[in-house]
Amino acid sequence: MKLYLIHCGFYDADLCDALYESHVNFFVAAENFDEARVKAKLIPEFKAKRMHVDGVQEVEAANGYRVQLEADAKLEGRTVVLSHRHRDLAPKPA
Repeated sequence: MKLYLIHCGFYDADLCDALYESHVNFFVAAENFDEARVKAKLIPEFKAKRMHVDGVQEVEAANGYRVQLEADAKLEGRTVVLSHRHRDLAPKPA
């Protein structure tokens, strides 16, 4: 099983009359690119926002560390992504 980042685009009618394309990324565990694409299309938010797949990347390693997935029955198929909010604003003009 491999880790894939799926880059999805969508037009949200609630934002600027859907004039601009918004984007979101999902992580998917799959055997190959085609399966990852199919699994992304099954995500409820993907369906709700009528998204399309703009790109798929396999995440093989990061910063010298290999990505190794292992099944965990306790997760019951859920995806868990831990977020840390960080905002780095530009300096205010003097």
